[in-house]
Amino acid sequence: MEFLSYFFMDFVSQLQSPTLAFLIGGMIIAALGSKLEIPDAIYKFIVFMLLIRVGLSGGIAVRNGNLAEMILPALFSVVMGVLIVFIGRYTLAKLPNVKTVDAIATAGLFGAVSGSTMAAALTVLETQGMDYEPWAGALYPFMDIPALVTAIVVASVYINKQSASAGEDLSKQEDFSKQEYLSKQSVAAGEYPSPQEYPTTRKEYRSQQRITASGYPSKEPERVKIWPIVKESLEGSALSALLLGLALGLVTRPESVYESFYDPLFRGLLSILMLIMGMEAWSRVGELRKVAQWYVVYAVVAPLLHGLIAFGLGMIAHYATGFSLGGVVILAVIAASSSDISGPPTLRAGIPSANPSAYIGASTAIGTPIAIGLGIPLYIAIAHALMGG
Repeated sequence: MEFLSYFFMDFVSQLQSPTLAFLIGGMIIAALGSKLEIPDAIYKFIVFMLLIRVGLSGGIAVRNGNLAEMILPALFSVVMGVLIVFIGRYTLAKLPNVKTVDAIATAGLFGAVSGSTMAAALTVLETQGMDYEPWAGALYPFMDIPALVTAIVVASVYINKQSASAGEDLSKQEDFSKQEYLSKQSVAAGEYPSPQEYPTTRKEYRSQQRITASGYPSKEPERVKIWPIVKESLEGSALSALLLGLALGLVTRPESVYESFYDPLFRGLLSILMLIMGMEAWSRVGELRKVAQWYVVYAVVAPLLHGLIAFGLGMIAHYATGFSLGGVVILAVIAASSSDISGPPTLRAGIPSANPSAYIGASTAIGTPIAIGLGIPLYIAIAHALMGG
C-alpha cells in the first residue's frame, strides 16, 4: 500500500508538472486539428541547449568527483543497451505479422536513449529534492551507442543469413534446371551433346536463361563494420551536443555561464520540447495503423520492463558502490526511454530495409509518453518506498 501511495502521489504530481502537462497538451491540440507549428530550427536549438546543459553538469561533476564511482553504472548501461535489443529480437520479432528486421530496428530505437526523457526525469528529481549524481546524465552514450550498434549488427547478420539461404535455394533450383536441360536433349545411343551445347558455368547458364546476377541475393555475406556505426552515432546531433558539454565541463571551468545561462533556461525549454513531442506523438499514431498491432503492445510494455530491469541493476550498484537512489532512477529512465533525435536517422542508414513507420511510430506515439507519464513516477515511487523502508 505504501508503494501504491507513493506511485499515485508521484503520478498526480507528474500530471500537474509542466513536463507531462505540456506533452499531453501537445497531443490534445494536435488531435483537435490545431495548425500550431514549431519551426524545426527552434526544435533543434532547444534540444541542443538541453543536452549541452546536461553534458556541462555531468562534466563538472566528473571533474570534481570520483571517476571510479561511474564504472559499475556505466557497465550496466552498456549491458542494458545490448540486452534491450536481444529482448526485442526474441520477443517482438517472434510475434505474428511482425517482420524480423522491423522488430530489430524497433528494439534498437527502444534501447537507444531519449535526451528529452532524461531531461524530464532530471527536472522531476530536482523538483522533488531527490539527490542524484550530477554525472548520471553522462551515462547516456554508454547505453545509446551499444544499442544502436547491436541492432544494426544483429539486423545485418539476419539479412545475410536470409540472403545465404535464398542463394542455396537458387542453387537447388539451378541444379534441377540443369537436370531438366539434359533430359530435354535428344541423345542417341553412344552420343552426348557436345560441351559447346551445354552451359559449363553458372554464368553461362544464367546468360542462356536470361537471368542476371543482380536478380538474386549474393551468397557471400557482407562483413558488418562496427566503426562506421559508432562514428555515425557520435556524429548525431544529440550525442554530439551531450559529449561537447561533457568535454567542456571536464577540461574547462564553465560554472559561471552554466549557472547564469544554461541552468535557468532548462525547465522553460524543456516544457516547449514536451509540447513539440506531444504534437509529434499524435501525428505518429496514424503510422501504427500501417503495421502489426503487436507494436502497440510492445511500446506499452517494453519501456516499463526495460526500466525495471535497469532499476534492479542500479540497485546492485547502489549496494556495491553507494550509487544514489536518484541515480538508480535515472538509469531506469534512460533504459525506459527510446531515442527521438539521434536514433531514427542512424537506423534509417544502418537498417534501410526496416519500416520507419514501425519503429518511429511505436517509439514517438506510445513509448515516449509511457516512459515519461508512467515510467518516471513508477521508478521514483519505488525509490521512495525503498527510502521509506
